[in-house]
Amino acid sequence: MEMQKGDAGAELLNKELENPETLKAYKETFDDYKPSFFPRLFGGFLVWSGNLVYGKKPSYLKFRAVEVIARVPYHSWTSSAYTLLTLFYTNEKKAMQLADTAEFARFAQDNETMHVVVISCLAKSEESAGFFRHTLIPVLFSFFYFWVSYWLYLINPKYSFELNYLFEDHAFEQYSLFLEEQGEELKKKPFRSDFLDWYGRFPRSQYEFFVSVRNDELIHRNTSIREISKKLPDPI
Repeated sequence: MEMQKGDAGAELLNKELENPETLKAYKETFDDYKPSFFPRLFGGFLVWSGNLVYGKKPSYLKFRAVEVIARVPYHSWTSSAYTLLTLFYTNEKKAMQLADTAEFARFAQDNETMHVVVISCLAKSEESAGFFRHTLIPVLFSFFYFWVSYWLYLINPKYSFELNYLFEDHAFEQYSLFLEEQGEELKKKPFRSDFLDWYGRFPRSQYEFFVSVRNDELIHRNTSIREISKKLPDPI
């Protein structure tokens, strides 16, 4: 099962993943994937640092920080692709490969932006947040993550995709745990968001919203590995 091109295809797949059996089969596709050393090193540092600052247990404010950071690699891939196109603009094949990655990156960053906006509003209503821990630190994490993803993509795109695989896998596990622990309570909380209406997603409860976000993260995780299977730009 693959994500079709465009927002409509991703939304259709997201809905299909609400079925537990479909979700299980889709997840197992890349559960056994083993990233390379450098992505494991940076990915382990990001997850360890996040757990140190925000705790191992999922929460609204931890999700807010996760989503601020999760947008970053998609922006960095777009920037890296722009840099490479400047160097190799006469190579049509390479340009098409870069444009294909940039297309996925544009969709994914819009999707992650939706997560940030809506979860920030939810966090504001559910928990109090301090500036240093919940605004400044995520921005610093994002700055670090951006440049790591950028340079990894330039050196070897596979490494950057694998790093994203690890971060999105962590996000998926966190949302899954949150739904398992808080699911019944979340089902009792009606939910509506103007931003979600504009985006084109209409969950009736916080539970349905977080299920959709969980599914998004798994789609991003799997698509990152599928990008590796394509003919990527040669490392510089």
